[in-house]
Amino acid sequence: MSESFESGKSLVSKTPTQRFMRLAGMSARIVGQVSKSKVKAWMGKEQTEAGSSTLYRDIGQQMVQTLGEMKGAAMKLGQILSQFKDVLPNELTEALASLQNASPPLPFSALATFVEQELGRPLQSCFQHIEPVAHAAASIGQVHRAVTLSGASVVIKIQYPGIEDCIDSDLRQLKMLLRLAGILPMAKADLEIIFAEIRRALLDELDYIREADHAETMAQFHISDPGIIIPKVYRELSSRRILTMQFEPGDHARQLREQGYTQDMINQLGHRLFRAIGQQIFHHHQVHCDPHPGNFAFRKDGSVIIYDFGCVKQIKPEIAELLRQVTLAAMQQHPEQLDGLLFQLGVREHGEYVPVSVYRDWSQTLMQAFATEPVHFAESRLHEQILGLARRHIGLWKAFHPSGHTLLVQRTIAGHYWTLKNMGVRAAFLPSLEDILSGD
Repeated sequence: MSESFESGKSLVSKTPTQRFMRLAGMSARIVGQVSKSKVKAWMGKEQTEAGSSTLYRDIGQQMVQTLGEMKGAAMKLGQILSQFKDVLPNELTEALASLQNASPPLPFSALATFVEQELGRPLQSCFQHIEPVAHAAASIGQVHRAVTLSGASVVIKIQYPGIEDCIDSDLRQLKMLLRLAGILPMAKADLEIIFAEIRRALLDELDYIREADHAETMAQFHISDPGIIIPKVYRELSSRRILTMQFEPGDHARQLREQGYTQDMINQLGHRLFRAIGQQIFHHHQVHCDPHPGNFAFRKDGSVIIYDFGCVKQIKPEIAELLRQVTLAAMQQHPEQLDGLLFQLGVREHGEYVPVSVYRDWSQTLMQAFATEPVHFAESRLHEQILGLARRHIGLWKAFHPSGHTLLVQRTIAGHYWTLKNMGVRAAFLPSLEDILSGD
């Protein structure tokens, strides 16, 4: 074995107090910048679009530097915020998008003892070889390629020690930042709903036994489609904080053209991904809810590989049925039905009036992604139209609030719009959507 498995300290296991001080310092700087900008605007000295762009770009860069170095819940939240492209300023989400890329890994020597403790035996009795350099690194852990004693090529997902201890402190400080800086323009109660759902998802994601369960359940659900590949779990080499799975390589969504994929191949992959997510939502009632671009890979034979089942949303059957009815009402242009359905979903606020024309505008805009003629997603400006609608109807935001039933599902759908854009898919998804909603 080329790796010596030296013991060492994890660089990420800072105490909650140390992490709090780091986040507090960042928050104070950002809130100060925002306050200074507001004072200048009030005095009539500065309120240009360029000035706002510069402010949000600078805020994003500060958040990227701090959250990326801290890893854990702090970095994960930054990744989630980067996907709120229809809510947050474009300059901010563009800056935060860099958190989606691989973060600097820890040396394996800093994690070897931790892995042995989790597996309950020496590494030499588990693996022939472990690559000392990480194959990938993310917010709450990193992945190393390895070979089992039986010769199987696998990846070992290792959770950073101490991550769980810092979740509540990280989220509390970041929630305060978003509220004080006005970065997420919503009521305090709505922010609490969002952060409660994020906290629940993060705690689930830290339980690798639960993730293994999700991966095996999802693999069984997709067993009739050999084009959906979900890596096999090695239970005997896994624990609550260590997950060993079959190594299943594939190409990144942004690299398909340079890897020689034809447009027909790309379109086929887009259809397979679309159907998989739709079937998970409406038939399986469990959906992979982390549309991070690194969690999906593709092959020229039309296969879609799905990684990382840490964030899986369980959807109650009655909620899935309401989501189906909402989708049908939008497809059939019945805006008057949407109001009542959104009340049932817990998205609409009682006592607030919303004109039917608003639902008509949103239905017509969103349904552009599900046309009878192929949509060229790489050139789609749907996200800009949605942002424009949100700004036009900003006075009606108080009539709606986030729901724990739909928050992660919305994140999934919005995230895969960007997946389709990055892939360069040209496809008409309406027939597939109709099939999924009808039960096929």
